[in-house]
Amino acid sequence: MDHPVGPVLRMCDEVESVIAAIRDDNPDIDIDVVDRGSYVRVQGPGRVRVTEASLQRHLGPAFELRSLQTMLSSFAGRIHTSSDEISWEWATKREGATA
Repeated sequence: MDHPVGPVLRMCDEVESVIAAIRDDNPDIDIDVVDRGSYVRVQGPGRVRVTEASLQRHLGPAFELRSLQTMLSSFAGRIHTSSDEISWEWATKREGATA
């Protein structure tokens, strides 16, 4: 896979539901899941996103996007957050960086 990006999630009861939500929000790409026992690496090529709406469909309407951050032990790519979505994108150079 070229330029894999995405979250690394601590193993917990909700991890399968989070993976399902990520797959729902990225229907046009193959999401690869690597189970390492204590954590799960979820990745796709170039850009992966998950929305609060998808998480709520899988985890219940009370689930808040910020709750995902407690499951996040690491990630690959540049992370972007908003009030209703988290995305991870491949970046070769930091925005605003010189040289």
